[in-house]
Amino acid sequence: MLISNAYAQTAAVAPSSGFMDFLPVVAVCAVFYFLLLRPQQKRVKEQKAMLAALQKNDEIVTIGGELGRVSKVGENYISLEIAENVTVLIQKSAVQMVLPKGTIKSI
Repeated sequence: MLISNAYAQTAAVAPSSGFMDFLPVVAVCAVFYFLLLRPQQKRVKEQKAMLAALQKNDEIVTIGGELGRVSKVGENYISLEIAENVTVLIQKSAVQMVLPKGTIKSI
């Protein structure tokens, strides 16, 4: 009496456009590219340029935090003078940043 009967009805099918269905996916991909991929590619490019420009007597910091002066540059390795008459051999990829000249003396 108080509850009415539920009858099955045919569903109204609206015509859908193909592009509008994929618009959210395209938008998410664009946001992903501009917020994640593009900045990472830029950092990698800058890192490669920095490693290619390394020269003897550049002052650097390694990923491990060691400061030193480059004494020899090879294709894949660098000889790093971390103290007087103390030289270590490191991979080029372990270089985090190049310091301005005279930074080590000021520390």
